[in-house]
Amino acid sequence: MEAVVFLFSLLDCCSLIFLSVYFIITLSDLECDYINARSCCSKLNKWVIPELVGHTFVTVLMLVSLHWVIFLLNLPVATWNIYSMILALIND
Repeated sequence: MEAVVFLFSLLDCCSLIFLSVYFIITLSDLECDYINARSCCSKLNKWVIPELVGHTFVTVLMLVSLHWVIFLLNLPVATWNIYSMILALIND
């Protein structure tokens, strides 16, 4: 069971790293005026919820599988993602 948990966690972390690189490249294109702000926001906004779900799911999975150290390392980022999503929903 632990192998499945860590394999899924590895795949999820790889996808989150790929997503972060995509965010950086898109923001770099915005900075260099290759795309406008509206198209940049539309590109990035559709990936915010999958990022939130992916990171929160791995954090909860580590809690359920009793890997406390990894859970405590992931908890601040998951908490920040949830906080920023709630803040964005309140401001809309």
